[in-house]
Amino acid sequence: MKTISHWIGGKPVEGVSGNFGPVYNPATGAQEKQVAFASVDEVDAAVRAAKEAFRTWGTSSLAKRTSVLFKYRELIDAHREELARLITAEHGKVHSDALGEVARGLEIVELACGIPEKLKGELSTQVSTRVDVAAIRQSLGVVAGITPFNFPAMVPMWMFPLAIACGNTFVLKPSEKVPSAAFKLAELAAEAGLPDGVLNIVNGDKVAVDAILEHPDVAAVSFVGSTPIARYIHTTGTANGKRVQALGGAKNHMLVLPDADLDLAADSAINAAYGSAGERCMAISVVVAVGETADPLIGKIKERADKLRIGPGDDPASEMGPLITKVHRDKVASYVTGAAAQGADVVIDGTGYTVEGYEDGHWMGVSLLDNVTPEMDAYRDEIFGPVLSVVRVESYDEAIALMNNSPWGNGTAIFTRDGGAARRFQLEVEAGMVGVNVPIPVPVGYHSFGGWKDSLFGDHHIYGNDGVHFYTRGKVVTTRWPDPSDGGINLGFPSNH
Repeated sequence: MKTISHWIGGKPVEGVSGNFGPVYNPATGAQEKQVAFASVDEVDAAVRAAKEAFRTWGTSSLAKRTSVLFKYRELIDAHREELARLITAEHGKVHSDALGEVARGLEIVELACGIPEKLKGELSTQVSTRVDVAAIRQSLGVVAGITPFNFPAMVPMWMFPLAIACGNTFVLKPSEKVPSAAFKLAELAAEAGLPDGVLNIVNGDKVAVDAILEHPDVAAVSFVGSTPIARYIHTTGTANGKRVQALGGAKNHMLVLPDADLDLAADSAINAAYGSAGERCMAISVVVAVGETADPLIGKIKERADKLRIGPGDDPASEMGPLITKVHRDKVASYVTGAAAQGADVVIDGTGYTVEGYEDGHWMGVSLLDNVTPEMDAYRDEIFGPVLSVVRVESYDEAIALMNNSPWGNGTAIFTRDGGAARRFQLEVEAGMVGVNVPIPVPVGYHSFGGWKDSLFGDHHIYGNDGVHFYTRGKVVTTRWPDPSDGGINLGFPSNH
């Protein structure tokens, strides 16, 4: 059985802890690989390699960094198909979705290629007699990233390309469920000419996570995952003196007003709720239907959902693949049965779905719940699966109150033809990312990604300008070069004259 090892100091390093985790093919349910789990000593070795590499990488020219990143961009582009196959094999998402993931991650590599523009400082001359003030940004040192299973290539690329472009060195702890894509990204970085130790990967579980959070030589930690873990990462990391950005979970609402194009809204609800089997923090999991919109909208969603083709991700005919593990599949299914017990109407029940020839896979069909109320578990919890709930309200004001009462504030969307209503919504809704007739408003690379409330712990969103600021720190330099004619002693307090 193939073993995925660590990547430390520019090369593969076999795990020595003796602990391994299984890597499954979700479509078959079979374990096809194992991944080495790092010990505290192995994490320390990765941090030491990064610290040593920072001595030269941190002072390297922007021209050198960007030359590596431009080459890296070419290599990722050339290996899109291979990366997508690795993602599909371990995550289960369909091939087209995996290709899209690689493309969105590549946007941040392209942003990193433009780092000279992002790191331009500011200069004020003659603030006082022959005194100039410059504001510059400098790298932090060794930084780390802890990434989730649902985007094994994209989320790591949201982090390390920008971090290393800013002059830092990086230790990545990818999800132990999907380790191969990150390992391939490290191999391509080395091929692009990234110096040894600038990018390191340690696989593992909580032992590795805590070792990163507690390591005195790690200056900052980026995280994407569930809200409880994000809160833990932020609390533990900051207690150990680190800068932390921890992106948590979500319960994203899609508001549909009576004047909306219901065909567009139904298509968008299908795409946003069931794409990637709902395993997205930006998935739409709640449709808020105003007034008489609900019945025709649900009819259109059901009509489309019944036609979705579910199967192995490597089958070109498949539109949705399996869930990541059997345990997760069973947990998602429990919300559908639980919603029925709590009084919701199950319009579509996907809990008993199987695929012929792949009966041991982690399958679940799409589920659609109507007449869901805020007291139900299916509404309150982040399900992270192909379950779409419909909540009926009588007015826009009732809808906005419902949405803003949610503890999460990641993403949201409104579907309407009314520009005034859309403008009001984008100002009033309490969420970090808003779509107007756009169901999954993930920002492009040069804007930043992040939510509000329990969807974000820390002060910086990820990538974009916020990402540059997170991976650097500001310094202000005040300079005075006196003329030869200056002289004498003056013990008074300096004044700006």
